[in-house]
Amino acid sequence: MVRRYHFLKRNDIVLDLGAAPGGWLQAARQVVGRDGYVVGIDKNPIAPLQYNNVTTLTADITQSDPSGLIQSSGRSRFDVIISDLSPNVSGVWEVDHARQIELAKTAFRIAHSFLKPAGNFLVKVFQGSELKEFEIEMKSSFQTMRIVKPPASRSESAELFFLGLGFTDSKD
Repeated sequence: MVRRYHFLKRNDIVLDLGAAPGGWLQAARQVVGRDGYVVGIDKNPIAPLQYNNVTTLTADITQSDPSGLIQSSGRSRFDVIISDLSPNVSGVWEVDHARQIELAKTAFRIAHSFLKPAGNFLVKVFQGSELKEFEIEMKSSFQTMRIVKPPASRSESAELFFLGLGFTDSKD
């Protein structure tokens, strides 16, 4: 996705929500290089990466306002926010879809607070009845919005990513 859509670049400052076990953290660090910075947050502990420009934080962002925690990382604005948040799947599709959309909306609220103007936002979603409304919300805040099905995702999976490019709805 990074190679195809170029939403993540060298020297970017990145926030990774739902970062455990660390796949996106490692991929983001590889792209941003030594002069970029990556902050990862998850409710589960994340094994530390041996880079001085990667910070990991443990918190459940759905249970409290994560603003203070994010600012404690020493970063207040991000070029890119990635959300790979996922609910504990119950097997009841309507419930799982609704939970996933709530997580995506939580990540979107965080993006509104911490994404730099013209920044990019990648968020995991599940296909379902509430998807269209969330898509409309995202489209209103970005110059371009893409729906991406990553090659690594199984074809039968309902998992998609919404990619917002060029954030236009900043609080600045």
